[in-house]
Amino acid sequence: MQNEIFNIHSEEDFKDRALTIFKHQFEKNRVYRAFCDLLYVHPSDVKEVTQIPFLPIQFFKSHQIVSSQAEIQETFTSSGTTGNFTSKHVVTDLSWYTKSYLKSFERFYGDIKEYVVLALLPNYLEREGSSLVYMVDDLIKRSENEKSGFFLHNLTNLSKNLLELDKNGQKTLLIGVSFALLDLIEKEQFSLQNTIIMETGGMKGRRKEMTRFELHELLQKGFGVSEIHSEYGMTELLSQAYSKGNGVFECPPWMKVLTRDTEDALTIQDYNRTGGVNIIDLANYNSCSFIATQDLGKVHENGQFEIIGRFDHSDIRGCNLMVV
Repeated sequence: MQNEIFNIHSEEDFKDRALTIFKHQFEKNRVYRAFCDLLYVHPSDVKEVTQIPFLPIQFFKSHQIVSSQAEIQETFTSSGTTGNFTSKHVVTDLSWYTKSYLKSFERFYGDIKEYVVLALLPNYLEREGSSLVYMVDDLIKRSENEKSGFFLHNLTNLSKNLLELDKNGQKTLLIGVSFALLDLIEKEQFSLQNTIIMETGGMKGRRKEMTRFELHELLQKGFGVSEIHSEYGMTELLSQAYSKGNGVFECPPWMKVLTRDTEDALTIQDYNRTGGVNIIDLANYNSCSFIATQDLGKVHENGQFEIIGRFDHSDIRGCNLMVV
């Protein structure tokens, strides 16, 4: 099934795979089946992707969401504030995750071996269970460059490496939580020509909240770059969307974002209307591919999307909480 998922070339391909996976998860996922039954939705009645029920993301906090009988290889956990329940995404086959992020990175950025990867994130031992750290740790290893690594606790060495690599014309990816990127440019100002700056989250728990525009404006000025890239992912997904600027994200072919009416969770909206973000991630073959998140967003006609904010009263989350 992996080959079919990761070789989608058309809308018809996507629809075919999505309906097949819906039927599979309806039959194999006890929690998802119960949810569909409550809505009186059966695969025999579903002819379009928009008719598929989207499981509220909160179920990943209270239930084990799994569509496979295989042994669990990894449990990814979300960051959360004290006293809050965290999401748990059990993964029975890590090859789905590895293939998803490698093919996606290659699609948007090219061969990982061409890059030095510098991470302003906790390393794997500090934040075991983070899907983001797992991915970046693997990208660092696959870059096969001794300069790649985690630098959250060593901004001095990071600055030195960043300046040296950029001066030498080395393609470099600096990926990090937003507050740590701000810490770095408060320590030193840069004028980078060969470096991609990629932020992975907001300021929850560490700094005053600011809009994406304000954040990117500060980062652009501090690093001397024209665009700030962003990664959109979460514990409950095995795929990521990327933005190469302006906060407009693009999905890989096996992932799609829709929006739902904020007053009627079962109604899928047209393009260019703000609503709750629903995600189809076909890489979630062994858990649940159809998830209603707590994010608010807007989908453009070309399938690209923006994240506007979050529903009121949704708990604090985000990659920055990994280092609180």
